[in-house]
Amino acid sequence: MTRSRDRRTPAGEIGSNNVFADLGLPNPEERLLKSKLVSKISDVIEKRRLTQAEAGKLMDLPQPKVSELCNGRTETYSIERLYRLLTRLGVTVSVVLEDQPGWKTGTVEVMGISAKEGHR
Repeated sequence: MTRSRDRRTPAGEIGSNNVFADLGLPNPEERLLKSKLVSKISDVIEKRRLTQAEAGKLMDLPQPKVSELCNGRTETYSIERLYRLLTRLGVTVSVVLEDQPGWKTGTVEVMGISAKEGHR
């Protein structure tokens, strides 16, 4: 990955908002999306005050797999499977497809809306 000089500041280099891209890892958009989905899974488990075993029963996963997920081990999980795990925990997953002006390269975004903010 080539970095331009205009991304340097006295404090260091400005990142791209995707640490996986900044590190030059393959499939950075997918890695970032998975990390955000797993972060939400962990947040829901915490907010609902579930044990990993209780969360595992809801998601149909053994407790050790829940632990792996909560520790960022996503290699064996597809994005679709992470969506299903979230829905089993009580999270609605919505996918919005939006054409970009001039057909420039699109982005993948994860937006969280809590029940407190008026969602449903």
